[in-house]
Amino acid sequence: MLSAACMASVGCDRIPGRPGPGPEVVRPEEVLDFPTLYKQNCAACHGTRGKDAAAISLANPVYLAVAGEDNLQQAIAKGITGSLMPPFARSSGGTLTDRQVTVLAQGLIQHWGTPNPITGQSLPPYVATLQGDATRGEQAFSTSCARCHGETGEGNAAETKPGSSKLGSIVNPAYLALISNQGLRSFIIAGRPEDGMPDWRSDTAQPLTDQQITDIVAWLASKRIADPGQPYRH
Repeated sequence: MLSAACMASVGCDRIPGRPGPGPEVVRPEEVLDFPTLYKQNCAACHGTRGKDAAAISLANPVYLAVAGEDNLQQAIAKGITGSLMPPFARSSGGTLTDRQVTVLAQGLIQHWGTPNPITGQSLPPYVATLQGDATRGEQAFSTSCARCHGETGEGNAAETKPGSSKLGSIVNPAYLALISNQGLRSFIIAGRPEDGMPDWRSDTAQPLTDQQITDIVAWLASKRIADPGQPYRH
């Protein structure tokens, strides 16, 4: 009788051997916190801290200021054509709800953006609006980029960071096949500060103009080949 009374007082869920209530299950579409969404969907390519990875650094206030929330949201939702950035929104074949896409775009700015990363200068537009010229682009590249990347864009061992290896070629067909024109433009504008690459203000006396940025992208794009994975045609 005493044993039965004790069991009744503690409830059935406390009976030895009987499992208690499990943890609350959160459905994937219900996840709305930025750290979790970023870790699950972005960190593999953009780095756990938003940098030091293969894709462009998202923990870069200049990039976030140039792109802005609307462009970030579009890129997350629909991906970027001509690159490895896939669409994440369900409406585009991904797995995230529109709300989750918004949380990611807003979270990037809230976590890694700053109100005024550039003072005294106008930011170049995120998307190109001018017609690029490859010949002019080669000249602009030589003036503003060749010191680190080499005159032909194939790297320059003399100008790398201490302890690092030779800068890789940015005209390598395999590399150009994996990056879109928008990706090239974003790197030129925002730089890669964790690797010592300056933004569009560059190491020269004058910042690159919107036209020069567009021309450099045109020159780099002209180096693409039709079949980057195939032997070169003679």
